[in-house]
Amino acid sequence: MIKLENLSRKYGNFSAVDNLNLHVKRGEVFGFIGPNGAGKTTTIKMLGGIIPPTSGSIRICGIDLLKNPEDAKRKTGFIPDRPYLYEKLTGMEFLRFMADLYNVSNDVFLIKAEELLSLFSLSDWSFELIESYSHGMKQRLIMAAALLHDPELFIVDEPLVGLDPAGIKMVRELFRNIAKENKTIFMSTHTLKVAEDVCDRIGIINKGRLIAAGTFEELRQMAKTERKGLEEVFFKLTN
Repeated sequence: MIKLENLSRKYGNFSAVDNLNLHVKRGEVFGFIGPNGAGKTTTIKMLGGIIPPTSGSIRICGIDLLKNPEDAKRKTGFIPDRPYLYEKLTGMEFLRFMADLYNVSNDVFLIKAEELLSLFSLSDWSFELIESYSHGMKQRLIMAAALLHDPELFIVDEPLVGLDPAGIKMVRELFRNIAKENKTIFMSTHTLKVAEDVCDRIGIINKGRLIAAGTFEELRQMAKTERKGLEEVFFKLTN
């Protein structure tokens, strides 16, 4: 589903991501964690086609993102950490805009927009301007937009920022249900408990390099700790 080979991104002499090699399988929820400045968001932006790598390759569903960006992006739903939206549109108008970008037919749009607005508790706000939405509501609207064209891969950067407990619970269940449909989620997060509870495998990046990847149990063995919880594993491996 995702195959990264020798992926690097430099800013001058600084390597934000350094020779990253990673394979994420179909139907997997993959967590991507690391300290601040480790290279998580840079990796996410390269996966989303927002910034190009300095070197290396990215394949999504077997498609070379650098050679065929439109084809690869049609397979992808991108959820950024901050919901930058057209605030003079209503929620429904924004979803219509996104549907047009992905050539979603009108009949499909009408059904899916109503379903998604209901799923994310936005039905009562669908015809209100986005500028009146709270941060959490904007985050939920971005998630609804990412689901609209039924992608095979979801690239998610800090999905729980600004969500209330009910929203967090809903997103956790949503991600597991998406994976059951044999779709893939690549999720960057600082919330270690969420990574531990939701993800099938976890990759840890530090100073631009992938230092470990595997199931929680595999990571615990790498860290040589008997303690339960991802936090202890994370600190041992990153230190």
